[in-house]
Amino acid sequence: MSAGPDIVLVLARADNGVIGKDGGLPWRLPADLRHFKALTLGHPMVMGRKTFDSLPGLLPGRRHIVLTRDAQWRGEGAEIAHDAASAIRIAAASPVMVIGGAEIYRLFLPLATRIELTEVHIDAQGDAAIAYPDPTAWQETARADHPAQGDAPAHSFVTFHRRTAP
Repeated sequence: MSAGPDIVLVLARADNGVIGKDGGLPWRLPADLRHFKALTLGHPMVMGRKTFDSLPGLLPGRRHIVLTRDAQWRGEGAEIAHDAASAIRIAAASPVMVIGGAEIYRLFLPLATRIELTEVHIDAQGDAAIAYPDPTAWQETARADHPAQGDAPAHSFVTFHRRTAP
């Protein structure tokens, strides 16, 4: 077990690796939005500035810690960090939910203890992608598969735990 807080990556990824397009999601999946809310409610969320800007507003019941290189940047309701260590220190909680984007996921992956992944079973067009969790480092511990319904694609909610402490 990690000596620090649990760091949880929360993301949705198409089968071809795409996680975003033009600052948003390239699919409409209400079940994933409900799942995201259930996972993050009551916990601090760490995100990049572009992810913060893409939100419809502040998400109730969650702290918004924004990681940015821009020392002058300010966002209403945002707590600002300039590196991963300061974001974790500002969060001062466990777990810390990391919600994107791709660069932020890559930065926190070596620190993460858990991944909550929504596999969206489509090949999506997009401009942000991330690799599937390395099976030598991560073990799948839970999976719930859901068929396509109406316009919503088939998807799976998958939990991974790190095989060894970061």
